[in-house]
Amino acid sequence: MSRQLLAMALAPLLGLFILGIGNGFLSTLITLRLDGAGYSALVIGWVSSAYFIGLALGALFNDRLLLRIGHIRAYGGFASLVAVTVLLQSLWLDPYAWFVLRLIGGWATVGVFLVIESWLLAAADPRVRGRLLALYMISLYAAGVIGQLLLGVTDAAGEMVPFVVIGLLASLSVLPMAMIPRVSPLIEHAEPLPPHRLITVTPTGVMGSFGSGLAVAAIYTLLPLYLQRSGLGVDRVGQMMAVVILGAMLLQYPIGRWSDRHDRQQVLILIGACCALISLGILWLPHDPWLLAGLLFFLGGGVFALYPVAVSHAADRAPAGALVRMSQGLLLINAIGSTLSPPLITPVMTALGDGGLFWSLGGLGVFLVLFFAWRRRVRPAPLPVAPFVATTPQSVVGAELTVTEELVQGALEHEHVEDLSEVVPEVDVAEPLVGPPREEDDHIEYFDTDAEAGGAGEALRPSVSARP
Repeated sequence: MSRQLLAMALAPLLGLFILGIGNGFLSTLITLRLDGAGYSALVIGWVSSAYFIGLALGALFNDRLLLRIGHIRAYGGFASLVAVTVLLQSLWLDPYAWFVLRLIGGWATVGVFLVIESWLLAAADPRVRGRLLALYMISLYAAGVIGQLLLGVTDAAGEMVPFVVIGLLASLSVLPMAMIPRVSPLIEHAEPLPPHRLITVTPTGVMGSFGSGLAVAAIYTLLPLYLQRSGLGVDRVGQMMAVVILGAMLLQYPIGRWSDRHDRQQVLILIGACCALISLGILWLPHDPWLLAGLLFFLGGGVFALYPVAVSHAADRAPAGALVRMSQGLLLINAIGSTLSPPLITPVMTALGDGGLFWSLGGLGVFLVLFFAWRRRVRPAPLPVAPFVATTPQSVVGAELTVTEELVQGALEHEHVEDLSEVVPEVDVAEPLVGPPREEDDHIEYFDTDAEAGGAGEALRPSVSARP
């Protein structure tokens, strides 16, 4: 990566890191405060859901605002709104007011992500997007881990201090963006692929994205409630949440690379099964702190890997011209799942007790296993078209970061296997072959796993076999 590119990407990544430290423990803090004030799990669920409603609305409409006023001014406005909503929450505790503030905060937060991701997208050509996305992921997850670890420290300093710290960090995140040149990258208004098109192209990708939204939102908003009601102090809750995010950061890429060499549907089945078993383990095994931390580490790795593997599976089937719109559509499906998660799971926790969280996650895991197994029988997974790209739900415009040059090239080489011209009529696709695939084509490994004389670096070389 050139120094010029790194310099262009450094400011938005630094802004993301600073803001992400505070945003990393805000959901946990809100859950714990509402629970400490005696509000029910149902009330906590609806307040938590407001944030994801704001995220979904911002993903649909914030790009229009960005096109109108420019990146730097938009970032300053969105970050200021994040700071104001958080500081207002420190003044009084009322679930109705907090619902409105969380909704506005979610809308502003996805606006921040939109500015950062569109800036990174415009800063480089597709050949280096993978490296930029890696830096983005490291900044996001590292900030989340640090933020959760700071929860106990700030909470011990006073009830208002955590909110003040988050507001200060949101305000400080403007400084790096204010120092970059007054040049706004050009972006286009996002037009995600409609849900009915997505379901036709990739039912597995749609269900994986939706299930990921349900599970990740539950982890962020309801797991702290379970931990606090299990007798853990605020500092220990923050540490356990940090372990979950650390598992997500460290395990997502190995799981993804494993999916490059195997049937991605089978990998999704195993992820669902592992999440179900870990959830039952947390319910039934003794509550030893180290054992709980280990289970939460692997639960975070599995739950957070579900979305990128599902998106990679969907990309294996989509035409090259529809990759960006497909990624954007799956992101919105994920946002819908996140919005519905707390209101759906909190009634289960009310009926079954706090363990209802893990009964819900276990049931979700079993459902995903059955659905993916059924889809694998009805419609086997296509060949992987490009290496897995670790990612996390982003803004709709920023979803284009995941569409690397390797992915586009792989899609162009494989899109003739299936005729999707009727499904995505506005996208040009290669003329499909007539008749079923040859038997040997069903078992082609896209990646050459045998390192040859060229060295270890050749082990990941694409080995595409073109069909006549």
